[in-house]
Amino acid sequence: MTNYEGDAMHLPKQFEVSAEDTAALLSKGGFGHLVTPAPDGSLEVTSMPLLYDAESHSLVGHLARPNPQWRYAGEAESVAIIPGVDAYVTPSYYPSKQETQKAVPTWNYEALYVHGRPHAHDDRDWLREHVTRLTDNHESGRPAPWQVSDAPDRFIASQLKGIVGIQLVITRVVAKAKLNQNRSAADRSGVIRGLAQGTPPEQETAAQMVALGLDNG
Repeated sequence: MTNYEGDAMHLPKQFEVSAEDTAALLSKGGFGHLVTPAPDGSLEVTSMPLLYDAESHSLVGHLARPNPQWRYAGEAESVAIIPGVDAYVTPSYYPSKQETQKAVPTWNYEALYVHGRPHAHDDRDWLREHVTRLTDNHESGRPAPWQVSDAPDRFIASQLKGIVGIQLVITRVVAKAKLNQNRSAADRSGVIRGLAQGTPPEQETAAQMVALGLDNG
């Protein structure tokens, strides 16, 4: 059974995400960063698109064959970090700053931390099924979606030789949403107004704050 508690990391109560919302975030997968301990005590980190497989309750992805990280699969617990929205927050956005000057910059962000034990897959059928699903997931909705079957079979077979599948069998999931929940409603509204006029990532952060109901008390 998956543990959705945040007791093993610094997670103030106001930044916790409900188990239901955490499960929803997990099901979306996303572009994440897999961190795996190496035998010499160092850490191997690889960034990759990750898909959630409900049947095996795992995150699945793939690594380039020369990447040594897949060789450490099964030896120690790893963690996949999937970031969400993020943006710098200037104190100038807070109305309270004008009254007290007691404010400092911060950074708003969301992140999903998925713990588990990785397993490597070198089976061609597994790899083909994986890259097909990954491609279909990201091509879906396009006017003319590309499919793995569009490329010659021999070409795809040669490409599959260059990768190794990775499956993170999940043991624990923690989600964190640090989005000014510790500020007053007026300060949060000020942040949303300020970010909404900024860069696309800042606008996305403002929109997420609104979606979570942080634009009111």
